[in-house]
Amino acid sequence: MNNIIERTVAFVQDRLKFAEAGHDWSHIQRVWNNTKLILEDEEADVMVCELAALLHDIADSKFHDGDETIGPRVAGEFLASLEISPEIIDHVKKIIFNMSFKASLGEVSFHSKEMEIVQDADRLDAIGAIGIARAFSFGGNKGREMYNPNIPVQEYKDKEAYKHSEAPTINHFYEKLLLLKDKMNTQAAKRIAEHRHRYMLEFLDEFMAEWNGKK
Repeated sequence: MNNIIERTVAFVQDRLKFAEAGHDWSHIQRVWNNTKLILEDEEADVMVCELAALLHDIADSKFHDGDETIGPRVAGEFLASLEISPEIIDHVKKIIFNMSFKASLGEVSFHSKEMEIVQDADRLDAIGAIGIARAFSFGGNKGREMYNPNIPVQEYKDKEAYKHSEAPTINHFYEKLLLLKDKMNTQAAKRIAEHRHRYMLEFLDEFMAEWNGKK
């Protein structure tokens, strides 16, 4: 297993060396570490979890014209080159395809304990101080406004509407990031999310006070 993980790490590091800062190797490493932390309290297939964590953003659809199939395909092709069992490859591909927030806005036909763990690990990196930094990094990369009081927050009912949103970054907190605490699957992630959620609320209070000239 160690050799497989080492080769996967090298592949991901090379593939993402020019990635946007919120979806680069550092993000992958944090999600990988979160996965291993959650696994201390959860029973699951460790190899599937670690491979899915390492490969979950290997070709994020946000940077590939919304193509949600490219990530699982690239991951699957790489894993096949390692001569890993088809069952593990299929499981990892299904996790990558179904674990995102936008996927949860549509019909999710696959579920596993391993997906719960990696999904939580990824969502933890979307909240708290790191989550704030990543949100503004992505917004800047896409040329979005930080905040515009004339653009209301939306409640997305389907993933297509969510995928095509170009709303300001502050809206993203209310449309996604503040919802994640209550979507965590595992007890470990729920505990960690409580603190990170409070931190985001404090940040938003401070942001609005400064924006409106009250501090």
